[in-house]
Amino acid sequence: MSAEHPAAAAGEVPKLGPLVWLAGGIVAADQVAKALVRSTLALGEGIEVIPGFFSLTRVHNYGAAFGVLNAVALPYKSVMLSLVSCAALVGVAWYATTLPAWQWLARLGLACIVGGAAGNLIDRVTAGYVVDFVDVYWRGWHFWAFNVADAAITIGVALMLLDMMGVGHRRVSRTL
Repeated sequence: MSAEHPAAAAGEVPKLGPLVWLAGGIVAADQVAKALVRSTLALGEGIEVIPGFFSLTRVHNYGAAFGVLNAVALPYKSVMLSLVSCAALVGVAWYATTLPAWQWLARLGLACIVGGAAGNLIDRVTAGYVVDFVDVYWRGWHFWAFNVADAAITIGVALMLLDMMGVGHRRVSRTL
């Protein structure tokens, strides 16, 4: 008994075009949003959108995800993080091309991850930091500031987890 999905056996060839467009759309939306933030808000300046819950606040993240390494002074930190990000982006993009067509949810998730990672990589390479601006908080507690790219990566990971749990997979009944 093969572990391969029946659709894979039928020779379905995955179409990458829509996924490339999705990833590109995420990059474009992310870069447009960041350009608007850069042109509208000074560093640390914010606009309250929903009082007591949500603001648009310009923050520069010099570290990795969730501000990890943000306050650490390492020589060539920006270059190191850019290289690691680039290698991860290439690896994820390559992996996305190897998935069979029936794993559409995982492929969709990977397109979101690739688009988000590329959007943040553009910032890191061109400015040495990533612009974050979505500030969600409750009383004295603030979630990490994030951006469109970060949201796309989070959605992509959630879609991949759903795929791993079997969501979207058709069950094929076999009669003996």
